Amino acid sequence: MGSFGYTSRSRRSPRSRGRMWSRTGPDRATLGIAGLVCAVAGFFVLGIILGPVAIVCGWLGMGRRWASDRLPALVAFVLGAIDTVLALVRLASVGTLGDGTL
Repeated sequence: MGSFGYTSRSRRSPRSRGRMWSRTGPDRATLGIAGLVCAVAGFFVLGIILGPVAIVCGWLGMGRRWASDRLPALVAFVLGAIDTVLALVRLASVGTLGDGTL
């Protein structure tokens, strides 16, 4: 009756404690490179979408802190910000090309 749903083995080595993967593995490097690709592609097509994607991938690739040791992620973040600003300027300028008459 004492082992109903609870054994002494599971108490010694629970699987739910801690992470099963490494925190410094290739996931952050992959996010940084993916963000860099999105940032470069965003200069040519769909900058309003790929710019924020590059910012998010760069931020997550840096580990959600300003880590200058992750160069691709940092470059992806900066280029994504530039790409987003340029896309917003392009959208604003397209709306003001005419003189306001139809």
